[in-house]
Amino acid sequence: MSSMRRRGPRIGAIVVAGATLPLFCAALASAQETPPPPAPSQAPPPSAAPPTVEEPPHWTFDVSAFTINPPDDDSFASTVVRADRDWLHLEGRWNYEALHTGSVFAGWNFEWGKELQLAATPMAGVVFGDVDGVAPGLLLDAKWKWLEFYDESEYVVSTNDHLDDYLYTWNELTLHPIEWLKFGLVGQRTQAWDTRLSLDRGLLLSLSGGPVTGTVYWFNPDKNDSYVQFSVAFSF
Repeated sequence: MSSMRRRGPRIGAIVVAGATLPLFCAALASAQETPPPPAPSQAPPPSAAPPTVEEPPHWTFDVSAFTINPPDDDSFASTVVRADRDWLHLEGRWNYEALHTGSVFAGWNFEWGKELQLAATPMAGVVFGDVDGVAPGLLLDAKWKWLEFYDESEYVVSTNDHLDDYLYTWNELTLHPIEWLKFGLVGQRTQAWDTRLSLDRGLLLSLSGGPVTGTVYWFNPDKNDSYVQFSVAFSF
């Protein structure tokens, strides 16, 4: 009997341990099967920017009217109309190469540079009226900060009389201290009237407001036969 009593507690401990072991194993298995945390959600890719659409080239126009008061001669008016679209340049003139004479030109626009800006337009034209012929020409413009040089030249080759062949040129060297003000030097070689100098030279002052520009030219101010020329230009 005594031996049976001594075995009783030992058997109870085994029973308790046997009952506890499955619970411990179940807890351990549950800890191992815990699912991993969810992956962080990814933000949707940014939508692509819409493609830039280049504006199609558009026409620009410039219309200029001049009143010329040459010494010892009658005053007259001259007009120049220009149209540009991208590389294309078209131009028409009246009383420019000579009185009662018109001309039409077509050319190609070229531009270079940012700080020093250069623009050149080689042209070919036809002259008709009191003078008939063909005329290769060139427009040239160079800008650097306030300083600008502008030149328009053409050589008229007469189809009737080679004595009418002539080089016409107009030059400006100006300063632009403010957007609406321009002043400087001007020179021209023309046979629209009888001039006593091979090159008339003088001063110019130009004021701009919006699309309108008005300019006054004073040619040969150091001579007794100086004269004044006015122009009004519209750009749109």
